[in-house]
Amino acid sequence: MNGKRASGGGSENALAEAFRHAPEPMAVTGTDGAIQHANRALTELFGRDAAELTGRPWFELLDSADVEQGTGAHQDALAGNWHRRSRLRLAVTDKSSRLAEVRLRPVDGDADLVPDDPSDAAVVVLLHVLSTEETDLRVVGELRTDNSDSVLWSLDLSNGRLRELFGPTPLGGLLAGNDRELERILERIHPDDNARVRDAMAASFAGRDYEQRFRIFDRLGDERSLHVRARFVPGQPDRLVGIIDDVTEHVQLVRRLADRRRTEAEHGRLVTELSSKLVSATTVDKVMDLLSEEFLPIFGGVYALALYVEEGLLRTSPSARERGNTHRIDGRRADDTDFPMGAVIQDRQPRFFESRAEIASRFPAAVDLMRSARGQAWATVPIFGDGKIALGVWQMVWDRPHHASRDERALMLTFAGLAGQALQRIKAQQAELELADAVQRRMLPRQVASFPDMDIATKYLPSRAEWRICGDFYDVIELPDNKVGLLVGDVQGHGVEAAAAMGQIRVAFRAYASNQSDPGVVLGETNRLLTETGEIVFATCGYLVVDRASGVMQAAWAGQPPAVLATQGTYELWSPETGPPLGVLADTEYTVTTRVLAPGTTLLLCSDGLVESSDVTMQDGLAQVGEALAQHGEDPNAAAQVLAEMAPAGRGDDIALLITRMIPRATPPPEQAESPENISVHQG
Repeated sequence: MNGKRASGGGSENALAEAFRHAPEPMAVTGTDGAIQHANRALTELFGRDAAELTGRPWFELLDSADVEQGTGAHQDALAGNWHRRSRLRLAVTDKSSRLAEVRLRPVDGDADLVPDDPSDAAVVVLLHVLSTEETDLRVVGELRTDNSDSVLWSLDLSNGRLRELFGPTPLGGLLAGNDRELERILERIHPDDNARVRDAMAASFAGRDYEQRFRIFDRLGDERSLHVRARFVPGQPDRLVGIIDDVTEHVQLVRRLADRRRTEAEHGRLVTELSSKLVSATTVDKVMDLLSEEFLPIFGGVYALALYVEEGLLRTSPSARERGNTHRIDGRRADDTDFPMGAVIQDRQPRFFESRAEIASRFPAAVDLMRSARGQAWATVPIFGDGKIALGVWQMVWDRPHHASRDERALMLTFAGLAGQALQRIKAQQAELELADAVQRRMLPRQVASFPDMDIATKYLPSRAEWRICGDFYDVIELPDNKVGLLVGDVQGHGVEAAAAMGQIRVAFRAYASNQSDPGVVLGETNRLLTETGEIVFATCGYLVVDRASGVMQAAWAGQPPAVLATQGTYELWSPETGPPLGVLADTEYTVTTRVLAPGTTLLLCSDGLVESSDVTMQDGLAQVGEALAQHGEDPNAAAQVLAEMAPAGRGDDIALLITRMIPRATPPPEQAESPENISVHQG
């Protein structure tokens, strides 16, 4: 640079010439920033000769607004932080400025580009004046990255070093800090994504573009989701140039939306399920319990209570009374408008209170009730049906102040409406059942005939536990000549209509049996009566006439299951010859089958509901019944109870059964009649 350094050899002269004629403006400065050497490009840029620039701090050549930033960059370079580039405006004239990228690098006394006094050598300043296109590009880049979750980056594929294209950004600092080695950054990628990201990066080293979404842990340890895109740029060296977008908030939003959709779907499923339960509820208590217990998750409440109106009083279900905290409400007058529930019932208008203060101001009398409650917000809606009178009231309670949204209010009213319809349906069914029950009690014998030489027990079970009526029937008919008629039948269908048909058939049987001892004739006449009425009524039936003196049984069968005969430890099935069910063919003649009921033997007649269903074959059902009868047959009443409880075929059909046992005599009777050949014997 001067004569003293020229004596060092030709290489120093060459370097000095390279500095002087470098295309980019350059300066060598001291520690205070004063220019000690300026190259030709710098003097031409500012239109001044080297003497005018020498001794002047290089950052005074900046626009006044950037002088402070330039001074700071100089101090950073002296402190060793010289890797960053700064974009500063140069005051090239009094009226215009140029945007330049400024790089500063400290030098030492052994460097070739030093002033005469090596001890004062400090910093080399390189200015890259941006063209209009570069300026535009950098402005766009700054707009893209400033105060945003993006980083514009470049990766040198020859050494694996990263840099930000337009200087440091907040996101870049959070993700990498001062780390520039690719491997250091890859180490912080989420373990589940690491292999995939490395495979894609390896493909980029082979010349492919890059795009991946992955999770990474930033320098604070927080997990972030990134979307990284880059183009492969061939050259010396090859590079990847691209953009990093922080999509963490977007991913979290998508997750929240997905969670919300799942929650809404679950609520929808729950709403459908509970609505179905309300529609199918068969008792008032079941409706009240559904509202009080199973609807809480939908509304996020901590407690709910449903009450129905009975004889002008509010009533809760037994399970609600067991849970407690209802004794001060259960039995209260439904028209007491000093309390929210009474007011809602009277005018059928829902009431929503978001705080204790709100409910206390409107219903001061309720303050005493609230003292023992932990509720902070209440929603009280009427349970109403088709009429103008509320059938009950439903209250939802929250343990924090709560504003019931429009959707919540609409949903509560919808459920209350479904509950009201269910209550109306249940009350109508109860009225029907009470009527049918009264009818059937008159149709079935209140007490079957009893005989000193025979023990007789009966059972009658409907297909639905809530109903006490069915179409199955039994009867015990005292006949002339010391005989007894035993009858079990099954009318097609269930409920009131089947019970009415059963009553008609039973009355017909009694009428014909009182004038005819032949069971086949009795069945035939009853069948003819059913077919001539024009009503489509079918019934299976088994009718036995037992001679109490001899034990001889005469049986006529119309599609009924076999009879079961049992002694202690053994049983057998008796299958009398059968004809079609009653009501099918008008001129059917029913064959009579005969055998003897020996003293000490127990006889079972039953409808098919006891021994057959879609899951249990009649053979298996009869086997279970036979084994139970062989064990308990000595006591017909106990046997009837056991069979009713075990119900081998389940309770999907009506069940009627009749059990009788000939009491053993002290002296055996005369020779008994032989049994027919259609007896099958099973050892219990």
